[in-house]
Formats: sequence, structure tokens, C-alpha cells
Amino acid sequence: MYLMKRYKPLSLKKIKTCSLTSRKSKVSHSAIATPAVKGDTMKAFLRKLPDILAARDFTSVVRCIANAHKNRRPVVLGMGAHPIKAGLSPLIIDLMKRGIITALATNGACIIHDFEIAYVGSTSEDVDTELCKGSFGMAGDTGKYLNKAIRDGVRKGYGIGKSVGELIYRSRFRFKKTSIFAHAFELGIPATVHVAIGSDIIHMHSEADGSAIGEGSFNDFKLFAAVVSDLEAGVYINLGSAVIMPEVFLKALTIARNLGYKVENITTVNMDFIQHYRPRENVLRRPTLKKGTAYALTGHHEIMFPLLGAALIEAIG
Repeated sequence: MYLMKRYKPLSLKKIKTCSLTSRKSKVSHSAIATPAVKGDTMKAFLRKLPDILAARDFTSVVRCIANAHKNRRPVVLGMGAHPIKAGLSPLIIDLMKRGIITALATNGACIIHDFEIAYVGSTSEDVDTELCKGSFGMAGDTGKYLNKAIRDGVRKGYGIGKSVGELIYRSRFRFKKTSIFAHAFELGIPATVHVAIGSDIIHMHSEADGSAIGEGSFNDFKLFAAVVSDLEAGVYINLGSAVIMPEVFLKALTIARNLGYKVENITTVNMDFIQHYRPRENVLRRPTLKKGTAYALTGHHEIMFPLLGAALIEAIG
């Protein structure tokens, strides 16, 4: 029969202690927040944030982008389509016009929502309802205009981003001032589109040309690789892309380093309401293993990106 060991409570009389004043602490009085007052400016709001955890990371990201801008280094925004659907296009355009965002890279869905808002002022259908009817993604205007723009642009040697940007920029669309691709075309900013064939609604239309889509996206991949090759001392932001842009960024970075470009001292940022595996590995950890810094900012795009934009305007002017 197994005999259970009997324990007596330990005595605490001989416990060794240290002085609180000599102990190293991670939070100090100087780092804690200051309450807001009515009428505070954005500058005051930012100054009153606690210098702790995500707030410290946020102010570090602002400082890194401001320094890159001051030193004429690239600040590249890679993104999924949700920021457009969340109403952030005017803020992205403003940062492009200010010369803060110097290049744009997106997945294939971005041109769809960008085009539809420029064309009719609205986007984002009810997928559940339309899928049950077999009509999801079947807006004829979207398929016709975008596929034609891609075909026409590829014939001129363009990538998809420039092709769509030129279409909207030269159009008479009522809401074209909201188009990030039209503004990128006007400003001469690289805007690249990285497509997974079959993932976008325009691939379901009879006007879709697989060879043109593939060639246009490949042209954009090579252009994006050129942008990444110049990223030393710059910043790469991944805004709401969980798969496509983290994968494309890692491959473009590999090409740049393979060809001998020095791309080591970089800052990478992932902004999303969930920190997914690929952005964490392919945007934050792996690219900065040797050198550089990485920041994960977690929160909803419609709150976090306007906050970042406002902070940048305060920092840069």
C-alpha cells in the first residue's frame, strides 16, 4: 500500500526581502497616462498617452515613419481590401499627397472596391444573399471595366495597379476623387496589385483574360520587388492582409537581398484586429531577424489608421 507523504506548511519567518527602492521595476510614475480635458488637441492627446506597452509601440511607429519621411526613405503601405471598405481611402490618399506614403501594394480585391466606390459611390454586396441566388460578384460594370483596363494596360507594359489607376484617373466617374489608384497614377506613386487567380469576383466574368491578369500581376510583382530593394532605413506597413501581402512581401525581400541590395535596417509594422500567423512571421519576425525593428498594432482599422494618420500629421506637419 502506498503511503502518502505528509506535508507541513512552510514557515515564512526566514524569507529574504529587498528594498523596493532598489528593485528594478518596469512601470514608473513618469510613464503613466494623463487625463484628457475638454478641448484637448491631438498633440495633447498623444502626449498624454501612457509610455507603456502598445501605446509606446504606437508612438515608436509614428517616430519611425516620421524619421523615414524626414530622411527621404520609403514608407510602403501593403494592404488588403478591408481598409477601403472601412472608409479609409481619403486618409490613405491624404498621406500619399503629403509624401508620407511613397508606395502602395494591395491584393486583388482592392481594385474592385476602389473602382466601385469611384464609379457609383458604394461597394461591398451582401454575399450571403447574392450567393444563395447565384449572383454573387456578378456586377457587369465591375467585370467589364476592370478586365478591360487590365488588358489595355498590359498591352502598354503596365501592371494592374497602374492600369486601373489610369482608367479611373481619365474617367468621368462621379466619385473618382476617392480612388487611391487614380491618385497614385496622378502622383506617380508605385501602386501594385498582387492577384491570386480565382480569388476575385472579376475572374468569374467572361471578359476575364487569365494571361493578361497573370502578366499584369507579375509586372507588379517585379515593380514591388524594386520598391522593396530600396527599403533600407524605410518602413513597411501591412494593413489588414492576412495572407497575400505577407507572402508577396517576403518573396520580394528575398529577391532584393539575393540581388545584393542592402535591405536590413528596416521597420515593419502589422496593423490588424487579429495578429495572424503570416503577418507575424513574414512581416514582423523573419525580415528583421538580422537587423531592424518590428511592431504589432492590434485594433480595428477604422480607429487605428485614422489615429496613426493624425499622429503623423502632428509629427511631420
